[in-house]
Amino acid sequence: MGTLRQDIQAVFDRDPAARTWWEVLTTYPGLHAIWFHRVAHWLWTHHLRWPGRLLSHAARWLTGIEIHPGATIGPGFFIDHGMGVVIGETAEVGPNVTLYHGVTLGGTSWNKGKRHPTLMEGVVVGAGAKVLGPITIGARTRIGANAVVVKEVPPDSVVVGIPGRVTHRLGAPVTVDERGQRHQVDLDHGALPDVTARALKMLADRVARLERGPGAAPGRDEDEPPDDDAGTGGGHGFGLA
Repeated sequence: MGTLRQDIQAVFDRDPAARTWWEVLTTYPGLHAIWFHRVAHWLWTHHLRWPGRLLSHAARWLTGIEIHPGATIGPGFFIDHGMGVVIGETAEVGPNVTLYHGVTLGGTSWNKGKRHPTLMEGVVVGAGAKVLGPITIGARTRIGANAVVVKEVPPDSVVVGIPGRVTHRLGAPVTVDERGQRHQVDLDHGALPDVTARALKMLADRVARLERGPGAAPGRDEDEPPDDDAGTGGGHGFGLA
């Protein structure tokens, strides 16, 4: 019962739209999917594999969320909105993890054994992100919307892009932007950096300096449009509703 209470409390802690216990119990498919999974996982671990798969299949049909009964899910797990979430057989999800709609915890191999990711405590995965392979995502890491993560991520990181790149660690940026500014990022959608735009901007600046010739002072070309989104990457937020 303690785990079930943690699951419910996680909704109130992480969804400002949650108003009453009755509303959460009756209208949150993410919560229903987790509870279906806890029963299916018990069946799976007690060698009742077919009933476990059947229950998970029914839960998928009812909630739009597919969790293999072999996956290990910790307490306080929260799936917001949930539609399209897929969690593979050997995935391991630690306490107080949050997933948004369209997230995949998938594999990259047809081999038996561990082939899905492990998410440590407090990880947040933004809408549409894919975490693939037997990798570990360190505690309290934030993965931006639509990122594709295929490599290990240390704790307290922020990951954005395709493929996913660690742009911040331990609350401080790993790199600085072209203005020399360091950005603090947590769940502020517009503050997540666009690493692709940053790389293209640096390349464009270098080409402009080369065209001005040796000895020319660094600066912006007269015809170069202003860079309104430099260092912010407004399109790489977490996609939270």
